[in-house]
Amino acid sequence: MRRPALLSGDPPGHWLLTVLLLAVLLALACAPFVFPGTRALATAARVCIFIVLACSYDLLLGYAGIVSFAHTLFFGIGAYAVAIALARGDAGWGVLALGTGAGVLLAAALAGAIALLSLRVKDIFFAMITLALAAFAQVLASQWRDLTGGEDGLTYSVPGLLAPAHRLLAQPLLGVRIDGRILTYYLIFAVALALVLVLLRLVNSPFGLVLQGIRENAFRAAALGYPVVLYRALASAIAAAIAAVAGVMMALLLRYTGPDSVLSFAVMMDVLLMVVIGGAGTLYGPVLGAVLLVLAQNYLQPLLQAAVALPLLGRVLNPDRWLLWLGMLFIAVVMFAPAGIAGTLRQRRLKRSSHVNASLYRRP
Repeated sequence: MRRPALLSGDPPGHWLLTVLLLAVLLALACAPFVFPGTRALATAARVCIFIVLACSYDLLLGYAGIVSFAHTLFFGIGAYAVAIALARGDAGWGVLALGTGAGVLLAAALAGAIALLSLRVKDIFFAMITLALAAFAQVLASQWRDLTGGEDGLTYSVPGLLAPAHRLLAQPLLGVRIDGRILTYYLIFAVALALVLVLLRLVNSPFGLVLQGIRENAFRAAALGYPVVLYRALASAIAAAIAAVAGVMMALLLRYTGPDSVLSFAVMMDVLLMVVIGGAGTLYGPVLGAVLLVLAQNYLQPLLQAAVALPLLGRVLNPDRWLLWLGMLFIAVVMFAPAGIAGTLRQRRLKRSSHVNASLYRRP
């Protein structure tokens, strides 16, 4: 009897995709030493967080075929659970664990309940329900000042080991002072890597194969005896729990939680863009999409400012129009890679393999 593999048996499927993913992994693993500076470290941490958030949303959109606009609701639940616990408690590891557990359990239970009650309607109506819930959550967080801090949000202290003033080593390591910021980053990196590997294992398990079958034809899956709503509700709960963990990581990074930072519709649109541009239904695609979008948001405008001094490009590449160029970049990706970056590369590999097999079959 074949034992289940610990890691996924689903390779990237294209040499270029493999190279890109290895480059991302290596860059994130060595970010504090290769890209020094507070801004670079914060950007790398945000990349890790949004990789987790985008991959968890890909479980819904790309594998289960669920279009939801409430994914940031669960992201915010994780962030607010930790923020409330640390703001009212004693900034210790026990309080952090309690807030994390409460946020993950609440997010999973709420997502499962919403799915069981709402997934029986048509997809467009379910999407509208989730959009209304996301808007309600943002208004609730803005108005419930006694619990969430209202529009001002919550600021709090983190465990001493993760505090910026904490120094783990007396002497710098490779020229970098190992302090609480570095430890926070590597905690986020390790959790993000573990969650992506867990998701890869999940989508390539029998459960993931059933989800893909439901995505392709829910009526046929139901006719074969699979409880479609139950499978989708379970996928929603798992994705929400992982999104809540991403919210916890964002709370630790910022040491601040507010409605605009974790519950805004702009965050939801960013996650949707990451999945679509990277390639839905691959899990590798959202990784690249998250890297591309976060880097563009943080470094595209400074890059355009550097190009202002050039004689011909100075007027065209105006830094004030960086959102325009960002939009044009994404339009180009969608036009030339309609299945996303990872999806298009995989399709090309499959076409090449099919042509090779067909030529071998025709050979006398």
